[in-house]
Order: sequence, then structure tokens, then C-alpha cells
Amino acid sequence: MSEVEKSTENNGRGSETATAAREAQQSQTPAEGPLMPPAGATPPPLATAPLAYENHAFLNSADGRLIRIVSEYLEPLARFRREQIQDTVVFFGSARFRGRDEADRALELLDNTGSTKLAPSEEQPARAGEIASGQASDLQRKRAVAAVEMARYFEDARRLAQLFTRWAMNIPSRKSRFVVTSGGGPGIMEAANRGAHEAGGKTIGLNIALPFEQSPNPYITPGLNFEFHYFFMRKLWFAYLAKALVVFPGGFGTLDEMFEILTLAQTQKLAKKITVIVYGTEYWKKILDLDALVDSGAISPNDLGLFQFADTPEQAFEMLRRGLTENYLAGELAAAQAQTHVAYHDEDLMAGWTVEDFLSPEMAKTKGRE
Repeated sequence: MSEVEKSTENNGRGSETATAAREAQQSQTPAEGPLMPPAGATPPPLATAPLAYENHAFLNSADGRLIRIVSEYLEPLARFRREQIQDTVVFFGSARFRGRDEADRALELLDNTGSTKLAPSEEQPARAGEIASGQASDLQRKRAVAAVEMARYFEDARRLAQLFTRWAMNIPSRKSRFVVTSGGGPGIMEAANRGAHEAGGKTIGLNIALPFEQSPNPYITPGLNFEFHYFFMRKLWFAYLAKALVVFPGGFGTLDEMFEILTLAQTQKLAKKITVIVYGTEYWKKILDLDALVDSGAISPNDLGLFQFADTPEQAFEMLRRGLTENYLAGELAAAQAQTHVAYHDEDLMAGWTVEDFLSPEMAKTKGRE
């Protein structure tokens, strides 16, 4: 037999073998996979599907975004009701600087807003010995001067929050009035929460989830410690309950938050009067030239009356006390007297209010549609 004939014969035998194997395989039950039930048989029971609001994959997906946004409105609202918060006073300011409680931490500069990580050594303020020996760079010398100044602002914010909270706690009310609120992080935010905590009052922290390391400061009232994913929902809660704003020296975040509130006041989108205090005249005069906006016609001269400058905790406290009394406490007392036709004493400031007045926080309405 020739080689060609042998090859053809072998190929034919291989084909027959493969065909036989396929037929045998098709006649047997597959080794893997579930057995197919006989026709008409009841399928095996299915596991219970997760409830939609317990489906974490859905809640964290793009399709669940609206639910997440609504949750960042309703969950804080429920907690504010539970904690009996009627309104707030918000403190803004830099997150990057610390106080002077410990000498070895006095001049440490944080890496970023909300971060617990320190800035690189070349950006840290120089120590006195480094400056004296000429080892410090120009940037480090500037940082050293700035760190001392910012540490002063930290202590001023702490002192102001103490003074203010002691006053607010003595306002006759069934709810917590004018509760000190911050962004919940370090720096000026920590100073504000710390001062209110040391005065024995409640204090709120509206923290934000950031892409770098950060955590709430330890002085926030535990039941009023919030964490937000969406910046705009956090800003809503800054503005929604605020009756006053104190702006300490800060950076991009502080400027953003300050001008957002001023814009709402300027455009009369808030159906309430808000006392705005800009703390640290020297700092802010270097950062902002608002008179140039007036000169160029970009804002009205009257817009400069939307805020006041202060330079000491005592001065800022008096501005807060006067503004809140004139805009709210005096009017509330007059309304209570008119409702009941009884002349109330100072200790009965909130007498005559209805149950509905205390069911939820007093919200900042916008003019026009609700």
C-alpha cells in the first residue's frame, strides 16, 4: 500500500472514531451543570431577592445616585430633629493650621484641606534655630511667620466659640439655639468645635469625604457628626439652618463657602437675615480688594454692608449677639407676646409658641417657591 493510501485510511479511521465519540457524548448526561428537570416538573425554589434599599450594588451605582442625594438631605434632617437643633452659627476657616497647645506641634503645616498628613519638610515653617543659622529657605521663613499668625486665629476661634456658646445656652428655649457648626475637620474647624465643647454646648461637624486622608475632630457632639459625599448637599446644610456666619482666614474652600453665602444674601434668595462676620481685617485686606469691585461697578456699595470685620473674639461676640438679638430674638419675643397678649419676662422668651414650632428645625426658606 502506498503512503498516500495509508494516510487516507488513517484519516478515515480517525474521522470514524471522532464521530463515534460525539455520538456517545450526546447520549450521556453532561458531567457539569444542573440536571434539566423533566418536562412539566416544578423548578427548584429560588433564593429571596434582596430588598431594593438593601441592595448595596444598586445604591452605590449611577442608578442609585438620586437616592444617595435624597439620603444626604433626609438623614441629617432626622438627626437635627432628634437632637432638637433649631438653628446654627457657622464657622469657616483654614483646615491646615493647628493651635499652640504643644510646642513641638505649634508650627506644623498640614498637607491639604482635611488631611491628617503633614506637608513636605521643604514646605514646613522653619524653626527659630534654622532661621538664625540661615538654613531656612525664603518659603520656610514666610511659613514660620504665617504659622504663628494662624495659630493666633486658632485660639481666637476657640475663644469666640466658648463665649458665644455660653451665651446661646442661656437663651430660654425648648430647642438648642445658634449651635456652633463647622466643616468637622482640623484647623479653625477644630477650634470652633473645641470652644463650643469646652463651654458645655452641643456642636456640629459637617465633614466631607475627600480623596486623601481625613477624619472628624474629636470635639464634635457624637450625634451631630456628619459625613457627606456630595459637596452641594453639605453646603445646603451649612446655609439651611445658619443665622450667622464667622469667616476666619482660609483658602479656596473658605472663599468658596463665604462668597456662596454672600451671594445668597445679595440676591435675596434667603428669606432671613444673616449676620456675616469676617474675622482678621489685616489678613482679608491683603487677600481681597472688594473696593475694586465697587469701583468697577461689579457690586453695589451697599453690598459691602452684607458683612462686618472683627479682630478680637470679644468684638466678634458682640456683633453676633447684637445681630441675632435684633434679627431673631427680639422678633420672637414680640410674636409670642402678640399671640398670647401677655407681657412675658426674659425667662419666658419662647412662651406662647405652638407645638408645630418645635417639630422640626426652623428651615431657611427661599423667597418665592418653597
